[in-house]
Amino acid sequence: MSTTQISPDSPAEAPAQVVMSQLTRQERLARWARELGWRHLVGILMIPIVLLPILFAVSMSLKGPTASINGAGDQSLFSGFDLSTYGMLFTETAFPRWALNSLVICGVTAIGTVLMGSAAAYAFSRFRFAGRRGGLTALLIVQMFPQMLAFVAIFLLVRSLGEVYPFLGENNHVALIAIYLGGALGSNAFLMYGFFNTVPRELDEAAKIDGATHAQIFWTIILRLVLPILTVVGLLSFVGTYGDFIIAKVLMTQEQNYTIAVGLYLWATRPLVTPWAQFAAGAVIAAVPVIILFMYLQKYIVSGLTAGSVKG
Repeated sequence: MSTTQISPDSPAEAPAQVVMSQLTRQERLARWARELGWRHLVGILMIPIVLLPILFAVSMSLKGPTASINGAGDQSLFSGFDLSTYGMLFTETAFPRWALNSLVICGVTAIGTVLMGSAAAYAFSRFRFAGRRGGLTALLIVQMFPQMLAFVAIFLLVRSLGEVYPFLGENNHVALIAIYLGGALGSNAFLMYGFFNTVPRELDEAAKIDGATHAQIFWTIILRLVLPILTVVGLLSFVGTYGDFIIAKVLMTQEQNYTIAVGLYLWATRPLVTPWAQFAAGAVIAAVPVIILFMYLQKYIVSGLTAGSVKG
């Protein structure tokens, strides 16, 4: 069999640099603006839109405990520097309790979501059983409906369960975690399922020949290979739970059981005097865990999301 070698000088193999060199400076600039320049323009326009609320919150938190958004001159940014608001936040308010509640609830929910979603995705990806296709279809349909649509039914269900099992009733964090885990299982299992299908099944077969059980394959081989999607799901679960307000507000009616979102809402809706400086300081501190997680896990986010979007 003869092979045809294409000359490097062939027009079909001409590098893009040669084509670009044949354009005039104005044409190259117009091409750059059409392909890339508009993205830079959109990015530059979005920077102040994104940064302005952050700067306003940080500025308000540094103006002292008596600062108000309605006072004369209070709209100017960084007109004062007073850190006493942050001190009051941890000594005179229930903010530390709310922060601890949020971290515990979100941490347990993220870990539980990863474990439950990965187990379901492994079963759908590796086993063939009756109802598998119907189960995948059901997961696809369930994830189309946001959990907030069912908060009335959730409240009635929790209220009924609490009469029999108090740890699953109102003002109990176990009930709130159970609701978050149930709501996140469908979408996350389907997202993980796509990633699990990218792991060759030959690895499972080789491990079975060596005597490994399904549990050993799952815990020692598969979970290490799908670490990017586990990280993404855990991060999304933590952030989604951390910012949830509706379900936490419906179920938690005692102040000591509030999460950060519900607690900050309580300050923002006080009828007489709203402590805007405390509210801003609490919002700034509340953003710290999410920023740290994104900074630490950002290397897994792109690969996890793109590979998880592949449907097998």
